[in-house]
Amino acid sequence: MNFELINPQSFKELFLVLKKLKHRKYRYAAGCTDILIELKRNPEDDLTLVNLSQINDFKFRGISQTKNSVRLGAGVTANDIVRNLNIKLLYPVLWEAAYNLASTQIRQVATIGGNICTASPSGDITCALVSLDATCVIIGVHGEREIRIRDFFEGPRQTALKKGELLYEIIIPGNKKNTVKLFSSFIKIGTRRSMECSVVSIAYHIQIDGFNKILTSGFAIGAVAPTIRFTAKACDFINRKNINALTERDAESFALKVSEYSDPISDIRATRWYREKVLFNLSKSIIEDIIKCQIEVK
Repeated sequence: MNFELINPQSFKELFLVLKKLKHRKYRYAAGCTDILIELKRNPEDDLTLVNLSQINDFKFRGISQTKNSVRLGAGVTANDIVRNLNIKLLYPVLWEAAYNLASTQIRQVATIGGNICTASPSGDITCALVSLDATCVIIGVHGEREIRIRDFFEGPRQTALKKGELLYEIIIPGNKKNTVKLFSSFIKIGTRRSMECSVVSIAYHIQIDGFNKILTSGFAIGAVAPTIRFTAKACDFINRKNINALTERDAESFALKVSEYSDPISDIRATRWYREKVLFNLSKSIIEDIIKCQIEVK
């Protein structure tokens, strides 16, 4: 590997660097858990790496809670999420995705910004954030803008970022005020239990009120399409339904609507047929488990 490394200490310094690199080839680096492996396999000539890990900015590197949201800096690591008990309580799906990411050593340095901007169809933390309908805050030499994370991905390894821009923050909407129960989890299927890229992944966050009505739901699928996808039709199907009234037929209908968003490939890890079957069965089982839970409570 042969590249130039630049280490800005602030965003003011970063934007000066980006203006100088306007006509040159550069890439961002932070935890470097993916990019160094990628460059070793596929070296790039005349490349400059802009290291973001030394930028001293709380919003970029911290976790904060407002009245209506939780904000995660793009420089927050997976381990930062795992150690945050508030996230574990409010968004179990995100906590589980971070906890199950790779190894302890990698979680110490892997950033959520890197997980998102790699734009892998099987990104664990990204899948969780899509299910939570998060918003990406993008900054650059020409200002700031926001985009829903579900619209951030344009294809495998392709994002909506323009040259001179970077991901700054992720905003997660707060749970509804009248939420009294959560069904929120991250499911990852692979060929082994740890240190594995997903064959199929599902992230879901379902909010229930005191009358057992589904207030809102988020359901995202990974590794079964060119990008991680939010299954809006499936969510609309169960939203506002009373969970006591859900049936086995509803579970199957829900799974079929989820499957509409999938377009898996066959590769060395799994066939298209396998991915489709696993996705359908897992989606169906999630609703069946909710039904079973209500029966047991009765």
